[in-house]
Amino acid sequence: MTNNSPYNNSQVMETTNFISTISTQIHIFDIFLALLGLFIFSCIRDRLTNKGPMLWPILGMVPSTILHFHEIHDWNTKSLEKSGGSYRVRGILGGFKGIMTANPINIEYILKTNFKNFPKGKYYRERFRELLGNGIFNSDDDEWKEQRRIATSEMHTSRFVNYSLKTMQELVHEKLLKVIEEQVNSSKEHTIDLQELLLRFTFDNVCVAAFGVDPGCLAIDLPEIPFAKAFEEATEYTLFRFLVPPIIWKTMRIFNVSKEKKLKEAVKIVHEFAETTVKNRKADLTKPTLISNHQDPCDLLSRLIKIQQRQIDSNLQGAKTTNNFNDKFLRDFCISFILAGRDTSSVALVWFFWLIHENPNVENKILQEISEILNQRSVSSDEIIFQSEELDKMVYLQAALSESLRLYPSVPIDFKQAKEDDTLPDGLSIKGGHRVLYHIYAVGRIESIWGKDCLEYKPERWLKDGQFVAENQIKYLVFNAGPRLCVGKKFAYAQMKMVAASVLLRYKVKVVDGQTIVPKVTTTLYMKDGLLVRFEPRQLIA
Repeated sequence: MTNNSPYNNSQVMETTNFISTISTQIHIFDIFLALLGLFIFSCIRDRLTNKGPMLWPILGMVPSTILHFHEIHDWNTKSLEKSGGSYRVRGILGGFKGIMTANPINIEYILKTNFKNFPKGKYYRERFRELLGNGIFNSDDDEWKEQRRIATSEMHTSRFVNYSLKTMQELVHEKLLKVIEEQVNSSKEHTIDLQELLLRFTFDNVCVAAFGVDPGCLAIDLPEIPFAKAFEEATEYTLFRFLVPPIIWKTMRIFNVSKEKKLKEAVKIVHEFAETTVKNRKADLTKPTLISNHQDPCDLLSRLIKIQQRQIDSNLQGAKTTNNFNDKFLRDFCISFILAGRDTSSVALVWFFWLIHENPNVENKILQEISEILNQRSVSSDEIIFQSEELDKMVYLQAALSESLRLYPSVPIDFKQAKEDDTLPDGLSIKGGHRVLYHIYAVGRIESIWGKDCLEYKPERWLKDGQFVAENQIKYLVFNAGPRLCVGKKFAYAQMKMVAASVLLRYKVKVVDGQTIVPKVTTTLYMKDGLLVRFEPRQLIA
């Protein structure tokens, strides 16, 4: 049979395939248009419903955050001002959801009014578990309450207050000032990183005051202390967990690679230091010389060890005790107090010294105040060791330190996790399990909160009739607020005043020209590249 069709089978197949290809391309194009339309719709809806930074489909805030990472705190401050004080946040694939706020009424609600519904939460505790364990900064509810009760009762005793003042005096005069003197005498052109120097001081100070142990960071040769380096690395690697989806860092942890491997190694060194400290302190407390002299150690760790021993004795006698002061608890206590006392005060002092260098009129007023206080004494300047009552009289210095902390809070941002669905006072709703981030850095720089001069360094805003006037703790969040208000606030101010007054009395701190002064993006507001300074001996003002 003859095929009379003008087309053979091959031509028919080619035509069919061509039509099929065109049809497929049309379908793909339709899908592309549909996805593009969905993307544009999502963007438009976000702009209409969200006053904050763009929440991109799938990627959330990540593109905006990456774009502004180099100025993240200032960018967040501007975004919060534009949005009226609060905006919604979302991570990749919706993995991090919540609200960013600098609105005082919201902050008061989460930190005080409805405190029970906004604990640290699982999200925070999970990321810090390896480093902090169940220490006071990584616990909630009854566990946190008991630790805070103990810390408060011990730190506010006259015994500890007097002991901590003595440790500050000795470290400043026997270590810090001697290191500075050595640097000055070594070369007129010699510079030193003030941030590193003060980190060494506060690390030694918190270890001596809290544990009765001097790690020796402030030795004349400024030796490298493995623990101090490991502690800094551990906090930095922990921050990585807040910046990426859980599947990434948890996978790294399972396979023990990259930052998780480094975190594990750093945490091991930190834990070994803390465990050794506890072990050695226990051994010291049983030495015959200590017992025979009836000495009563005043450091916090020794006090806790004594409580632990009383608990053990009570248990042996069949009595029930509520505390659980095992060695792990004591280890976590040590690490938490180092976190609280090392970075915060040192970083605050670095920004303070930089600000008074930029504002010499403030430095002159501080020197004048110190001079007036010293005029009441009749000792040579080399013998000047500031006493507690003299530190209390330094109201302008306290104002200058407070103003520095307002602009550069040691902890720039913190957050809580909602237990249950809730509605914040400004009307934003939040679901249980979502986070509320309160931006401490932004709160100190918003015009509606601090006035048109909010970006100025102006210690006078803290003074009234020549006296220091503390601000509402919700407006001044540097030491947190509500039930979690920092128990070491008084210690921190005394420490900062002692260092600032003792150094300024003897030296002018000159910042080396040409440095770029910007914050480092981490859990603590370090200067990114430190602060190179020269110490210039001044003519004594007393």
